[in-house]
Amino acid sequence: MAYRYRPMHRALHWLTAGAVLAQAILGIWITQFEPADKVFKFLLYDIHENLGFSLAPITLVRLWLRRRHPRAPLPEQTPAIIEFAATANHASLYLALIGLPILGVLATAAWGFPFKWFGLLPIPSPFGVSDYWAPVFSYLHWLGAIALGLAVFAHVGGALYHGLIRRDGVLQRMV
Repeated sequence: MAYRYRPMHRALHWLTAGAVLAQAILGIWITQFEPADKVFKFLLYDIHENLGFSLAPITLVRLWLRRRHPRAPLPEQTPAIIEFAATANHASLYLALIGLPILGVLATAAWGFPFKWFGLLPIPSPFGVSDYWAPVFSYLHWLGAIALGLAVFAHVGGALYHGLIRRDGVLQRMV
């Protein structure tokens, strides 16, 4: 194998993947199977919000590392459309991993629940409580979550394509 991502890149990739999976489970649980117990419901929201907001700085670190150590190019015989799709998908993943936490915090504040990251660091909202903005931010957060899910699906599909069909070593870079 000619190239493998650095251990820090791989660790942050898999940390992000696990956190996104946990976020999806929590988000679906909260919205589709809303717990009757209010204390438990708020605990789930709290976990979802704190874990989600943690993804933003993790993603910024990943972008900084990627800038310092750019990814290796895809194999030469990779079609241009595949390279374009990979680049666009990675950009959408990074955008969602930064944008969704921001939208989530804005929605939380607009609904009247000020957000303190792990109960320690208050994250201010420029909007405060707003009957107008709360559903808008919540809807945008939901749309972003759907878009992130589709991008993750495409990302996993691309990894499997490289690992099982092309067998070109691209999948092995991250495992």
